[in-house]
Amino acid sequence: MRFVFFLSLLCLLYSCRPETYIPKPRGYYRVALPEHQYRQFEETGFPYSFEYPTYANIIHDTLFLGKKPENPYWIYIDFPTIGGRFYISYKKITTAQPLSKLMEDAHEMSFNVHSKRADYITDKYFDNGKVAAILYNAGGNAASAYQFIATDSVTHFLRGALYFDVTPNADSLMPSNEFLRDDMMHLLETLQWK
Repeated sequence: MRFVFFLSLLCLLYSCRPETYIPKPRGYYRVALPEHQYRQFEETGFPYSFEYPTYANIIHDTLFLGKKPENPYWIYIDFPTIGGRFYISYKKITTAQPLSKLMEDAHEMSFNVHSKRADYITDKYFDNGKVAAILYNAGGNAASAYQFIATDSVTHFLRGALYFDVTPNADSLMPSNEFLRDDMMHLLETLQWK
């Protein structure tokens, strides 16, 4: 009886040797991204038009329920299957709001606000003769990885920013950020003033 007890105890102690633990890398859910297809946004009364993705919805800025919105040309381009949203704001260039002031405000929002969390911020300029635009890319865990400003330098000024409904994490959001960056570039390339 003692022999069986000691044999069982020996087997139990021998079989419970600690194994080397190997941590597994953190994984992220795979995001199924649709094929890029576009349709025209050309709403009556709006001072601009552009092409936006078919898998997105346009939402008007109606924060002032029951009242006429302070900025009637501000819209959201919502991507419900991806969880992201372009916030589009429009300002008319006037003597009270000159282009220099609008550019300064946009620069402040793109650089000073996001530089606290961003690893880097780069800008890409392009001009097609009717629309001059700058696309900002904030790397790292910035709240908005991509933002843009577009203008005709005389009358129209448009600003856009991409945000997600989650805490910023550059690694997990990279596929969605890169996918929506292409849509943002397409919006800028097809932007027209009225």
